Amino acid sequence: MIMSTVTDISTQKIWSLLREVNDPEVPVLSVIDLGIVREVTMNGDEVEVVITPTYSGCPAMLRIEWDIKTQLISNGYPNVKVRTALSPAWTTDWMSEAGKEKLVAYGIAAPLPTASVCDITLFAKEEAIPCPRCRSYNTTMVSRFGSTACKAHYRCNDCHEPFDYFKCH
Repeated sequence: MIMSTVTDISTQKIWSLLREVNDPEVPVLSVIDLGIVREVTMNGDEVEVVITPTYSGCPAMLRIEWDIKTQLISNGYPNVKVRTALSPAWTTDWMSEAGKEKLVAYGIAAPLPTASVCDITLFAKEEAIPCPRCRSYNTTMVSRFGSTACKAHYRCNDCHEPFDYFKCH
């Protein structure tokens, strides 16, 4: 039987606390659901959290960093450092399946697996993106850019509802 160390237990608690830090642009997703938390380490009383932005210019990253620090400090970790790592670049493949399900329930089409649609010809081919409301693939892109840089705007031709698609990359 392998015994967990105090550091292992504390690191697990930190990951659990991070599940409560929501993305400010898509509040149904936690930073864990998004897959932007890459690493959590402890060195004595210092906690370091490494995050990777969904886009290099994502305006929400400063808010996410603040929210991570606030969450950990308010739960007994006074010495928190958040570091941004740009490489490897974030991919929607890092999103949890639970996070993708939350997106659809919220009315945003979840990203498709990158191997199936995320290539240079995505917007030239206009891949069929399923409507999060009626599940129809009879959809049309309205704009490559939705309410945030990480989303495109679509319309369902069957239920006639507009929706955002969380772009894969």
